[in-house]
Amino acid sequence: MGYNEWIKFKQLHQHREYGLKEIRTEIDIKASPEKTWEVLTDFNSFPKWNPFIRQICGTPKVGSNLQIHLHTSSGRSRTYRPTVTKVEPHLELRWYGKFFIPGMFNGERIFTIEPLKANHVRFVHMEIFTGFAVALAGNRLDKDMCQSFAMMNNAFKERVEQTFT
Repeated sequence: MGYNEWIKFKQLHQHREYGLKEIRTEIDIKASPEKTWEVLTDFNSFPKWNPFIRQICGTPKVGSNLQIHLHTSSGRSRTYRPTVTKVEPHLELRWYGKFFIPGMFNGERIFTIEPLKANHVRFVHMEIFTGFAVALAGNRLDKDMCQSFAMMNNAFKERVEQTFT
């Protein structure tokens, strides 16, 4: 095993050992970063187009608390209350939430908008899960969240492209 392979193995092992899981999806959208950001941060319109994040109460402002209603691809619904941790207009939005018991199950949702060329971006939608309960969720978490992210990404692309073309 070479050095690079050993580093990758060690990183994977650490992720399992410390209960860390990252789910990452992306989709290319024919729109400017500004227009993409406008739809992403228009929380009031989420119920009209978003099959995964059905509702967000709050504002995209660092330090603000949100109330988010989810409906996953497997039919599970839940509400959680994360805190906005980063707002970089036209580029990145993040929030961080945790289960009732800190360290049990935490998640940081990250949305990034990567400019590719004029009126064309890559939308990256990811979440980093941490906590000892992450290992208990196993592959169910992967499958359900990946499908839910993909559903949202496709609806988001359609909404952005229809709204501004």
